[in-house]
Amino acid sequence: MRPLLWAACRQLLPRGAVTTMVTTSHHSLGPLALLATSSSPSSASAGFLQPLVPGSRAPRCCSSQFNVPPSALLVARPVGVCSMMRLPVQASAEGLDVAFVGVPLDTGTSNRPGARFGPRQIRAESAMVRRYNGSTGAAPFDCLRVADIGDVNVNLYNLPDSCRLIREAYQEIVASGCVPLTLGGDHTITYPILQALAAKHGPVGLVHVDAHTDTGDAALGEKIYHGSPFRRCVEEGLLDCGRVVQIGIRGSSYDPDPHKYCREQGFRVVPVEECWMKSLEPLMREVRAQMGDKPVYISFDIDGLDPAYAPGTGTPEIAGLTPAQALEIIRGCKGLNIVGCDLVEVAPMYDVSGNTALLGANLLFEMLCVLPGVKTL
Repeated sequence: MRPLLWAACRQLLPRGAVTTMVTTSHHSLGPLALLATSSSPSSASAGFLQPLVPGSRAPRCCSSQFNVPPSALLVARPVGVCSMMRLPVQASAEGLDVAFVGVPLDTGTSNRPGARFGPRQIRAESAMVRRYNGSTGAAPFDCLRVADIGDVNVNLYNLPDSCRLIREAYQEIVASGCVPLTLGGDHTITYPILQALAAKHGPVGLVHVDAHTDTGDAALGEKIYHGSPFRRCVEEGLLDCGRVVQIGIRGSSYDPDPHKYCREQGFRVVPVEECWMKSLEPLMREVRAQMGDKPVYISFDIDGLDPAYAPGTGTPEIAGLTPAQALEIIRGCKGLNIVGCDLVEVAPMYDVSGNTALLGANLLFEMLCVLPGVKTL
């Protein structure tokens, strides 16, 4: 191994760690590609695919107790395992405060498929996201233990079974005391995630950004699909309906009163017309007051944004939110008791420039920055 590359790799390891190089018959895969330390192995969860050497624990970055995304000034961005923000990859949520989790499922999609590849592309684009939030001063990696724990091993041929697998995987994450930040996947995945979270926290409040309310009853006779997760959640008592806000709703409808069901449940629906050409900071002050100090979940469908900014999605709708408004919404959640977040419906095959996945990666970072306990510099 070249000395300069080895020096760059060593800065990611705790003092005294033993490294293992994995070599094929043709060439070395490199020090960051499959790097393990002599730390005690963490048992793999049956619900997750493991990107690293089975049974190995990912290294802590630097000598700190916290994982830190490596600087591109020291380690080139194309180097290493493709993880969220190039963070270490662990076999489980054990010992973490926050875990990035991929759910590569799009079996519930009604229009353009491809969101199953969303987690992979979001991770790739997240190499551009750095450790500090220069706009808000948030420094999540200075105070929270964060890692990527891989993907839920879904069943692409059976949507109800996939929901079971997702629910069981998230029950394990929640039991560890970890806050999940999810890379989707279509919006179906929010239903089993909320099943797991509500089992611990009780009915949760919801900040939902989307072009659609996703409260449909059934499609082609099927109750579970990406247009129905929040109706299923209401039916099972997973949501505190008086603390549900849906922002950016728009588009044509099969129903003359498409928001009737939401209003009947007590949701606050904010049509996109109420958001055009204005700051959403006043809205978010009202949202914070509505949510109070009880548990809150953030679910962000990338199609809430205008397709000019986020073309890579399955059901695009014109005249959506702007990226600046998306930042206002997420940053406006600072101070809430956030117990989980997701970013869904990124479909890379319609995202030629990579802008949609890049936007998704940055929004996930912004979600990390508003979690409880994050320090501000």
